[in-house]
Amino acid sequence: MPEIEQLPSETIDDWWITVQAPERASGADGAAGKWLVFVPVRYVDHFWKIISQAVLEGKLGPSAEVATARPNPHQTDPTRRVIVVYTADWTDEDDVRRVLRELRELGITWRITYKTDDDTTRGVYGRHAATYISQSNTVQFTTRKQDPQPSSAAAKTS
Repeated sequence: MPEIEQLPSETIDDWWITVQAPERASGADGAAGKWLVFVPVRYVDHFWKIISQAVLEGKLGPSAEVATARPNPHQTDPTRRVIVVYTADWTDEDDVRRVLRELRELGITWRITYKTDDDTTRGVYGRHAATYISQSNTVQFTTRKQDPQPSSAAAKTS
């Protein structure tokens, strides 16, 4: 497997570093979602190496990305960076749980949240943006949003 060369703490020319899994399906338009792993800045390189390597090995979802050191006016907490771990379909709870289980095995033991790409596209951020929530040290998650808005792709076909 290739070595991860670009580190988020040293990258200022882009807001994100992204890795793609070699052969994971990306899912239908509007179906993707992501686990949001917020990491203290001093540990972002460490966890990015672990997570990006797992993506490249096909152990997680189709891709992952990490916020870099580039100053971002939308950033709400300068002491943390987010690592985003995608799944192909947020309604596939077995796969969402599989990726969560892998993240736990990689050392992500704290509370993390999951949201749909459609919510991001619609500008839904903050405390009430989570579709699923996994508390510390568990591979279970609770559903926060019972009825997410229809995807942009589904809305166009209606």
